[in-house]
Amino acid sequence: MSSQPGSGAPSAAQTKTERLLNLVLVLLYARRPLAKAQIRQLVPQYGANASLEAFERMFERDKDELRELGIPLVTEDIDALWEDEPGYRIHQRDYALPDIAFESDELAVLGLASRTWAQASLAGPAAQALRKLRAAGVERDVDALIGIEPRLRTTEPAFDDVKDAVLRRVRIAFDYRRPEATDVVERHVQPWSLASWHGRWYLNAYDEDRGAPRVFRLSRITGTVRRLGRPGAFEVPADHEPQVMTRSAATPPSSPSPAVVRVRQGAGHALRRRARTVGEVDDTWSLVDLDYGDLDAFAEELAGYGADVVAEQPRELVDAVVERLRGAAAAHGGGEA
Repeated sequence: MSSQPGSGAPSAAQTKTERLLNLVLVLLYARRPLAKAQIRQLVPQYGANASLEAFERMFERDKDELRELGIPLVTEDIDALWEDEPGYRIHQRDYALPDIAFESDELAVLGLASRTWAQASLAGPAAQALRKLRAAGVERDVDALIGIEPRLRTTEPAFDDVKDAVLRRVRIAFDYRRPEATDVVERHVQPWSLASWHGRWYLNAYDEDRGAPRVFRLSRITGTVRRLGRPGAFEVPADHEPQVMTRSAATPPSSPSPAVVRVRQGAGHALRRRARTVGEVDDTWSLVDLDYGDLDAFAEELAGYGADVVAEQPRELVDAVVERLRGAAAAHGGGEA
């Protein structure tokens, strides 16, 4: 990723993406086809529009866009009470993908996309839409939403501060945990760019302590990113190529390691699908045995499930998950976990 504008109010593209996601959730979750009037009530972004005409135009555009994306939105008769008005629904059997084989580069792209969507799944208005479905007494198909799970945002807590420093060309300092090391070292850098590689975010920068360019993985930055001096304190080299620098220096994915995690019943479907074995502990918990390739990435994934997943083994994984949960609690005003 090259430098991008600072975060603030959601952009038009973000608002549209969330609206489409909510529409998909509602139509998947309903066991029977829904009339347009029901959809307008259930999808928060539709209900926020002042006029019926504005909703009609937006809904027609959204229907076309979902179909262009390959999402099987269909029209069906509702019942006699609605006369000739069609109902709308997405059938789980048509929505689910068959088994597909991907090349390694395709898997890398899909991995990055899935991480991006995981941040938004069932967040805010999406969860509100599902609550409205329940309140309205709409017959629900709970199994249709398996795999679309709420997650805590725990990944790369340093992202926003580092991104702002890149945009403003402000020198920064941070504590950095090196690969396979438990100690941290303070680094003072001139941040040049951010780039994504193998689904991870990296900072390309000039390391003032070493007097040379270096690449830092954002998930290994611990604590607070500290600004040093004023904006515009340095110039990024004209020949700097973020992706080239990242690929040449970033650590490639490591070989798989075994892990054991405790997963609440009805949760952690992505973990269950990757498991070697799944054992039932009791009516509340399952014990899942699976492999992971990257400690930081796997710890962030587990922490994202919150109280529904507990790391059991190995010890370094347990510590990494606890560290991220504490960071998430602090970021949301909860103090130490």
